[in-house]
This record gives sequence, structure tokens and C-alpha cells, in this order.
Amino acid sequence: MSMVRRSSMDRMSSSMTSSMTGMGLGGITGLTSGIGTLSCTREQQMTVGGMPSNYVPGLSAYYNISSFCQRPGQTRRLPMQRAGPTAQHRPGRSHSTGSLHRMKHSTRNSPNTQYTHNLICKMADQNERRRRQDTMEMIPQSYYSQQPLKVELTEFYSRDNSKDHHTEQYDLVNDNILPNPVLRRGQNFFFAVRFDRTYDKQQDMIRLVFCFGPKPSVTKGTRVVLPVNWNNQQGVCQHSRDMMGMGMGLGMSRMQDSATGMATMGSMGAMGTIGPMGTMGTMGTMSSMGPMTAMRETTTYGVRRSSFSNEPLPLQHSPLSPHGPMERPMMDRYVGTTQHTSVGRGYGSRHGSMQNLATLSHEMDRWDISIQRQDGNTITFQVHVPATAPVGVWNCWVQTNRCGQRDNRHDYKCDEDIYMLFNPWCREDPVYMDNESSRKEYVLNEQGKIWCGTWRQPKGRKWIYGQFDDVVLPACMYLLERSGLEHSERGNPIRVCRAISSMINANHDDDGLMVCRYDGEYKDGVAPHAWTGSVAIMERYLTNGGRPVEYGQCWVYSGLVVTICRALGIPCRSVTNYVSAHDTNRTFTVDKYFDRDGNEVPNGPDEDCYDSCWNFHVWNDVWMQRPDLPQGYSGWQIIDSTPQEEAEAVYHCGPASVEAVRRGEVGFQYDTPFMYCQLNAELCHFQEEENSEWGFIRMASNQHQVGRKILTKNPNRDDDEGDSDMLEITHEYKTVDSSSPERLAVIASCRGYQRLQQYYEYPDRNFEDVCFDLMDIDLVPYGQPFDCTMNIQNKSHEDRTIWCVLTASSCYYTGAIASRLRRAQGEFVVRAGQREVLKLHVTPQEYMDKLVDHSMVKVHAMAYVKQTRQGWSDEDDFPLHKPRMQVQVRSQPFIGQECAVTFSFQNPLTVHLTDCYFTFEGPGVQRPRQIRFRDVKPGEFVNYQDKFVPRRHGERRIVVTFSSRQLDEIFGCTTVNVRG
Repeated sequence: MSMVRRSSMDRMSSSMTSSMTGMGLGGITGLTSGIGTLSCTREQQMTVGGMPSNYVPGLSAYYNISSFCQRPGQTRRLPMQRAGPTAQHRPGRSHSTGSLHRMKHSTRNSPNTQYTHNLICKMADQNERRRRQDTMEMIPQSYYSQQPLKVELTEFYSRDNSKDHHTEQYDLVNDNILPNPVLRRGQNFFFAVRFDRTYDKQQDMIRLVFCFGPKPSVTKGTRVVLPVNWNNQQGVCQHSRDMMGMGMGLGMSRMQDSATGMATMGSMGAMGTIGPMGTMGTMGTMSSMGPMTAMRETTTYGVRRSSFSNEPLPLQHSPLSPHGPMERPMMDRYVGTTQHTSVGRGYGSRHGSMQNLATLSHEMDRWDISIQRQDGNTITFQVHVPATAPVGVWNCWVQTNRCGQRDNRHDYKCDEDIYMLFNPWCREDPVYMDNESSRKEYVLNEQGKIWCGTWRQPKGRKWIYGQFDDVVLPACMYLLERSGLEHSERGNPIRVCRAISSMINANHDDDGLMVCRYDGEYKDGVAPHAWTGSVAIMERYLTNGGRPVEYGQCWVYSGLVVTICRALGIPCRSVTNYVSAHDTNRTFTVDKYFDRDGNEVPNGPDEDCYDSCWNFHVWNDVWMQRPDLPQGYSGWQIIDSTPQEEAEAVYHCGPASVEAVRRGEVGFQYDTPFMYCQLNAELCHFQEEENSEWGFIRMASNQHQVGRKILTKNPNRDDDEGDSDMLEITHEYKTVDSSSPERLAVIASCRGYQRLQQYYEYPDRNFEDVCFDLMDIDLVPYGQPFDCTMNIQNKSHEDRTIWCVLTASSCYYTGAIASRLRRAQGEFVVRAGQREVLKLHVTPQEYMDKLVDHSMVKVHAMAYVKQTRQGWSDEDDFPLHKPRMQVQVRSQPFIGQECAVTFSFQNPLTVHLTDCYFTFEGPGVQRPRQIRFRDVKPGEFVNYQDKFVPRRHGERRIVVTFSSRQLDEIFGCTTVNVRG
């Protein structure tokens, strides 16, 4: 539409179509669109060259000719019929109706009638051209030549703005071909426009329009129109909006310093672009920056796209630089005595600080624009984005028109996509985090550790989050679009995080990011343990057109959530809950049923019990304020991207306040009862019993098994070789005393039915006199045998006949049994006061081909005393430990230079390893890459060397995994210091 408008305006200007009509033989034939906005009413007179603009020879100055004007976008009220043989008469349209009527009904109708009609039309057209020429000669040509401003170039200063917005690490900002601004709301950013001529303060109108979503709306906050007012010019950054994170209570002195601070901006030098941009400091000052070059122009209407590099290009002038060198003039320091006429600009004064502070607080809640400087045809603007703006991809339009001619305007769309993010550095943003070290860990850290294993033997795994990769932000924005969250609600972190929890897991018919799978069949995709980070997953998601990636599990999902949240500016951490309950019938118990022989009854006797107890489950905590909850429940909030139950007909979970979960406030949103159950449910075992009225009796078990340990990575420590960077946060989620009356009251109230209580009560334990204990299993290397041990002690003075079962099985980390490894059962007598030890020996040959993901083994023991009908049951899980991979970089890495890296490990098995491959990744060092490798011999020491070329300097981490058909989850990492 804009191109059509431009072409039509150019033709109008070149052919002098902006004209007025005279008094022809056929009457007043109308006016062209060139002066469509001029009106000859007496109320508003406009003078051009000392004459009224509505003056037309032959017409009275009091005659209103505006009714004949054709405005752009409107139809001509009285258009003239086109002359020629095809002209048709339409009553009330153009020429004198009486003349045509006489020609039609005259008694002298003849073949000359058509000729006469064409003749009069021709003569009328000739007369109109003469009158047009007379009019153009009397009105100054400069009036008609001043069309609306045309935009030749726009510049968002992506790299310079990013330094103040803490987004300088994003690859989208540093792209040399297509840099995009990545901004945080609640702060200012600078934006410059070069026009085709100098801005006329009296006649030119400029508006910046920011749009978000497919149907931008002003009332919904997704369309913002910012008119440019020259009165809003700032000689310095008067606003203290850049002082985010320092609060509103800095005192009057700091407000005065900010109001009178000097912004030193260099003008357009020989190598400059739209004037070298200065960066905002924490106190609102600006420093002159070095020259920025490499501007790229289009062939129509000048420059549309720009790309910066910090290194100047010699012998090349920017399109926005004047020819020849120029001195960089200093802008006059703004002083408080200067008065501005625009509304809300009076807080630059040193007086009335409290009133100015209130005005500042009010204006920080809305979009704002001011002119920072003007150099010839170039204007630099400062735009303030409120801390409530929706987060996502915004677009910017520059609208220009002449005063009083708004319908005749130029619309210019900037090519750059503006990525707007949350701002944890801004106090007014709900995700504000006041600790810099915490922000560095939970927002800016590109790598971390996700905890797997068991609660007795936790095992940390390095994960590359890669939130600054150029593929991450576009993938995040696309996922938000697919989530169905309204664009107007994307400024609310509560709603955004709830949407994130629903869009990771691809359940049924929804369009999630990743498909979850636990059965070990990964031939048609990538095994969950083969991923080294989030970047490869999100890149595959985009390249496949938004099709869910195969495959992942909860710990992979947690890594993805950290990537997405940190990319969007939401502080986030990964949290692992060991022995995590999944209660499907809302009894706050995880029920398991066994028959008389000790075999588990799948899904219960009625086949409607799907409870499970995961060895570990990984979710995420996000940091935010909770204005929807009472005071004291802000801070860390739980979101679970692997929800097992639907909420509001959608698979999502959270955000649930960690403090609300700890206190048992299960009435607070969102999904707090479900999260409370994962941490506090009871593990109940029922065995089939003939004398029971409902067929089963509850057996004694560990009441405190669920939620045994909750871990996250220590933000102040990194350990590439071991697990010393583990941080236990169990106390943040639950009370120390799990049998406290408060906990029991919460569980009882959630169960609701008193009738159910009897089934979960233990039988009379007064006659129990035999103690059972399932021994913990120490570290077992992969490929070595192990023993399962159960101790029995008879404390009575009589012999006891005991029937017991001891089973070892391979299991998934969700607690589901994969294959039985070995089982032993029998009946024997334990003498009075004696002890017995039962052992179950399992060899590598019995488990090697039956293990599944995480190489976990579940040991279950069950016993029954015949004399007293005492029942007991317990279970334990442990992983088999695999060798670690050694990753070594022997030389000093430099940016842009090839560097060698070595991966080494030893095959612990006595069989060949086939279908082998490495996965190699490091942010700023190496994009995710898969390397096929030959077969590995039994017991072979593998030593493989590869190369990488670093792209970013500083401390970088490299993560590598090895996978094969027989052995997987061999991973290692190392840290390298890349120099520039």
C-alpha cells in the first residue's frame, strides 16, 4: 500500500496534477488531489505567498471549493465524465445537465450531435489546462513541492542500546548482516531517522507507531502511536528512566543530578552513520562512541537496513555522514531553568523535587518519545518503553504528513524486528531481582547443571542453555504464538510462564516443542540422553516448520524452560525433586497393590489407579512478584513443563508459589495442591488379604519417602568434574517435620472424605515384634555385579515363620518396571531374638541387556509374619555408574583461530560398541554438532581429536556426550578461556 501511495504521489508531483479548475463551459469540473486538503472556508485561512490559498481566478474568495476536492482515500464528490466516444451521461454527475438534455431532445438531432458533444468536452478540457497553468503560476511552486517527509534511513543502534539493556550477548544484536534490536522494557532506547529533506517544525508531522501482534489495538496496549513534538526535545537525558534497578527512593540529590546530567553526543563524523550513538550510563549520562560504519542502502527511498561493526572502514563515508570531516560539537548542557511547554516535562527543574518525582513515576508507566538531537535531515529520538509493555516481536512504522493533511501521508515500515523482553534490572517490572550475582546466574548464565540419579546418589549433568543463540528468541516468539496466549496478556509474567509450561510438552493434539518418551525406543528420533543443550532442539523445531522434536524427558524439558525464560528475561532455575509423587485420585497418596505372592498388581484391583512415584522429577522455578496473592508469596514460583494432569482442559502447571507450597496453602493459584502432593504425599503399599473386608490391607512402609531431597545448582560455584556445586533447597519447599499436625491437616482436608481415612490407616501394630530393613546399595560401577540385602530381626521370645520376596528389576526413572533381573522368595523360621540376612546376587550378564535410560535398578522387598499377620514392604532405587569422559584443550584458544580438543574414555564392557557418535557443543565456541564414530572394541581406551573455532571471548564451556547401541550417557565437560 505504501509503494502504491509513493508511486502515485511521484506521478502527481511530476505531472503537476495538483491543480484547481476554472469556470469552463461545462461548469466547475472539480479539483485534483494535489490541494485536496485546502479549504476555502472563512473559518481557517491559509496564506501562500501572501495570497489566500483558496484563491482561484474567476472564483470568489468566499466560494467554498473544498467540496470539489478529492482527498486521498476518498472519492471525488463531483467527478467529471471522461471525454470521448465512450462517455456516458449520468444525471447529477458532471457537465451541465441542461446542455446534455438539450442535445438529446433537440429537433435538430443529426449525426453531428456526437461530434458536438465531443467538441464541447474537448474545449472544456483545454480551458481547464489553461486555468491550471494560471493558478500554478500565481501560487509559489515551493508550496506544492513540499510533500510529506520521506524516510531514507532508520537506525536502531542495536549494539549501543544493548549495552544499557543488558542484551549485548544476543547473537541477533551482533549479526553483521541483519542486526535486530533486543530491548528490555522499562528503559529508554535511541532511534534515528534520516529524511529526504529538513524537518519543518511548523508544517511537518511525524509519528512513530509501534505494533505488536496480527491485530494491534491501542486500547489493548498492542499499538502505540507516539506523535513527535519539537517541544519534547531534550538537550540531555532528563528522564531518570535509565536508573532502573536503583529504585524511586534515591533521594532528591540523585534526581537533581539525573535531571541536569549532560549527554555528550558526537555529531556525524566522516565515518559516522546517523551520528555516533552515545550509550546511556546508570545516571543518565551519555558518552561519545566511536564511529560505526557499514551502512547498506536500498534503491528506493534510501536506506532501510543497517549493519554495524566496531571497526571503522577507511576511505568509506556513511550515507548519513556529510562529505568531508566534521568536528564533533558538544550539545549544550541542559539546565533546570529551561522551561518546556509540553505536558509532563517540568520535572527537569531543580525545584519541586517531590512533585517531579511523582510526575516521573506516572510517566514511567507509559510510552514516551523525545527528540534527542537533529543534524540536518537526521533526527535522533529517545523512546521510553514502560515496564508493563507486552513482551514479544514489535514492529515500528514512521508516519509523516503535512500539517492539516493527515490523510495524505507516507507510511514507512522499518525492516528490523524489535524484540522486547522482561527486565529483571527494573524495579517496576514484576520479574525484578535485586541481587546482581543472582541476575548473573539466573538470567545471564548460558550453562548450568541438571540433577538426575537418585536421592542417595544424585548425579549432576551439564546442560548448555544457550539463551543468546540467534535461533532461540525467534523460536520462543513462535512458541508463544502457538500457545494461544493473547498478545495483550504477554506483559504479565504469570500468564507468560503458565503458557510456557504448556507449550514444551507435545501432548495429544497440541503443538508443543518436544515429544516425551520413556520406553527407550528412539530410532525415529534422538534419544533424550544424547542432547547436550537446548539450542539444537530449538533449531530443529524451527527448521522443521514447528513440528515437535523427538524425543525428550522431564529433565530435558526443564533445560528448555530455563533457556526460554532466561531468553525472555525471566529469572529461572532448574529444580530436581527426588522421589516425586504423582497422585491421580487426589488422595495425597501413591498407592501400589500386590497380590499374595508379592507381585505388583498393575493399575490396582479395579484397574483405575495410575499413581506413580518417580525416582526424580525436574521442574523449574521462576522469579516474580505475585500481586494476585497475599503479601509474602512472591519470589520463586514453580512451573512444571511435564504436567501429568490437565488443568483448565490444558496440560500446564503453575506458577505455584514456593512459599505457599511450603506452608500448605493449597487454595492459592496455580495448581498448588498438585505441587504440594508431589512433595508431601505418602507412599502406600497394599497386599491382598483374605480376611480384609475390601480384599487388601495396608502394609508398613516409609511414610517420609516422598520429597526426600530437592536440589538445584549452586549459583556461586561451578564444578566440571564433580558435584560440589550441588545446592540442597529442601527446606524452602517443605517443613523438616513431615509428621507435623499442619501437614496432616492439609492432607486430611484435601482428601475430603472421612470414609477414605480408614483405608489409609495402619492396622494394629501392638503385636508387631519383627523388624525388617532393606539395606542401601553403595556405588556400583557399570558392568560389575551387585548384591541386594535385607536384614530381619526377631525381637520376640518366640520363633516366627516369615514369608518374604526380594526382587531386583531394571526400571525407568518414572518408577515403572522395565524388566525383571532376578527374584527370590521363600518361607523360613527366624528363631527368638535372632537375626537373619537375605541376599540377592545379580551378575552383569543378568542386567546388561535389560537396562534402560539412566541405568536404574529397583529393589523391592516384601515380608509377612504368619503368627501375627504382620506385613512389611519397602523399595529402593540406585543407578549403575558409568565412566566419565575426559575433555581436554591443550592450546590457548583465540577468536577466529582453529583449536584442537580431545575426547577420551574407556569402554567398561566386554562387548563391542556399535552405532557410535559424539555430540559436541559450547556457547560461543561450537554450535551443536554430531560426529559419527567407528565401532569401539571391548575394554578399548577411546581417544578422539576434533577442532573448533571460537566466536566469542571469555570463559566458555564445552560439553560432550557419547552414545552407542550398547552404552550411552557417557558425558564430560571442560572450561576454556578464549582470548580476543
